[in-house]
Amino acid sequence: MPSILLVEDETAIADTVLYALRAEGFAAEHCLTGQAALQAARAAHHDLVILDVGLPDIGGFALCRELRRERDLPVIFLTARDAEADRVLGLELGADDYVVKPFSPRELVARVRALLRRVHAATGHAPASTRSAGAFEHDAEGMRIRYRGHALDLTRYEYGLLAALLARPGAVLSRAQLMDRVWGDALESGDRTVDTHVKTLRAKLRALAPDDDPIHTHRGLGYSLDAAGH
Repeated sequence: MPSILLVEDETAIADTVLYALRAEGFAAEHCLTGQAALQAARAAHHDLVILDVGLPDIGGFALCRELRRERDLPVIFLTARDAEADRVLGLELGADDYVVKPFSPRELVARVRALLRRVHAATGHAPASTRSAGAFEHDAEGMRIRYRGHALDLTRYEYGLLAALLARPGAVLSRAQLMDRVWGDALESGDRTVDTHVKTLRAKLRALAPDDDPIHTHRGLGYSLDAAGH
């Protein structure tokens, strides 16, 4: 699972980006300042950095230089400025992409995926698209999920629902959150749609492991997934 370091001092923007990244299966760490980002980059391996230019302590361009001294890390700049000189400077400093605020979180995630593919293609290493979580194996690029070693025969929306739950094991996702992530293009669908698909998913999982019940119902709140399958 690719790990993304987000450096953004506006919490509202950061929350939206983190939500979008995690919903797509990325691991994401957030820092509010440049100093915190330097510490985080030294403490853990990240595959890509999303970097706000206007940080309160260290300018984004200066921080990019510091990060690049440590390792050749892919960088996407976020900025409220659309001046050509800023874009050119950022790219000359080694940034791989440049996104101007306001932006679509989905577009940003698409840019992250595209950049990671380019980096892996250039280095000759294929991205690991399969993520294991307890009893589940999720091949995000192939849109396939295995449970206890068995491939699940899932419809489009069953796959989307299970993938959304797998992206955040143990977290309670409301029906509204699941509707937004899985049925965003189906405006006629209602909350009961989620319940119906949870029911069919449970039946398919129990067919493989009758004693397990990995999808938990939280009355009045939503659903969560126990990746271990219990």
